[in-house]
Amino acid sequence: MRHLLLALPFALLPLVAAQAHEHDHDEHAHDSLGAHEHGVASLNVALDGNLLELQLESPAMNLVGFEHAAKSEADKAKVAATKRELEQPIGLFALASGDCETREVELESPLFGDAEHEHEHEHEHEHHEHEGEHSDIQAFYRFECASSAKLQQLDLSELFKRFPATEKIQVQLIGPNGQQGMQLTPAQPRLSF
Repeated sequence: MRHLLLALPFALLPLVAAQAHEHDHDEHAHDSLGAHEHGVASLNVALDGNLLELQLESPAMNLVGFEHAAKSEADKAKVAATKRELEQPIGLFALASGDCETREVELESPLFGDAEHEHEHEHEHEHHEHEGEHSDIQAFYRFECASSAKLQQLDLSELFKRFPATEKIQVQLIGPNGQQGMQLTPAQPRLSF
């Protein structure tokens, strides 16, 4: 089994989507949870023993500030800076209390020039006439936490601070106390296990 998150049944998706619909009264209220919506990201969390896995998916607009291919030096610098920040997840998720060490980081996005996305990019290039193209950034993290019992919460304050265009994060969690779904915001950035 490669990732815990891939093997776990996230039965809460309809619950989280319903909660998001109740709380979202703007023009995007009709969008489903899986839809590309600027300002909204999703986070799947699995804590099993000393192993913690996080899977973050966000429109590139939330993290980089744009979704087009980086052509200018300023855009390339912004993409590189964002990638460096995402490669340092301990600070983004405030995992110091569980004595957690990063074991694996996988970042994927057409903006990063990933080989896996080259085919997608070629396909997008064929349809370059469409100015409204969307790019997402996916980040997968695996941590080993020596004191996982002390890991009481994830605090996304720093993630919201570093990426202020992220207005809310739809979370699905499977941990020692079962499954939960919730929405985190800059005003409510903490998730308890």
